[in-house]
Amino acid sequence: MAIVTGAAGNVVAYMLNGEVDTLRAWAKRIFRPASESTEATQVGAIVNDYSALTEGALSEIETRIRWKAILETYLSEHPEVRPEIEALAHSEPTKTDGMHVGTQRNESSGVFIGRDNYGGVSGFGES
Repeated sequence: MAIVTGAAGNVVAYMLNGEVDTLRAWAKRIFRPASESTEATQVGAIVNDYSALTEGALSEIETRIRWKAILETYLSEHPEVRPEIEALAHSEPTKTDGMHVGTQRNESSGVFIGRDNYGGVSGFGES
């Protein structure tokens, strides 16, 4: 099933981008029809697999195969979650900006803003 393969690939992509909270939300929507313990187990598996993947205990391929099997089995038991799995398969994990560390020197009076500032600042200190 291409949908399950795509969804499993995106599980790995979200993990590699550090988007664990996004994955946990996906897992809650997908595994909601199951019992609370199944939902909790799979949400916990997201966190555990993320840790294992980032620490090198699981490879990308192992993680993808694992989640393909989990999703395939679950979909066969709960066909009503197909739209959620399809949505996961077609979603696009975002690459988040890393943290920017720098210095800023402010030598005048007024409002100072960190990072990039495009355009003026209005509404502050005006009467």
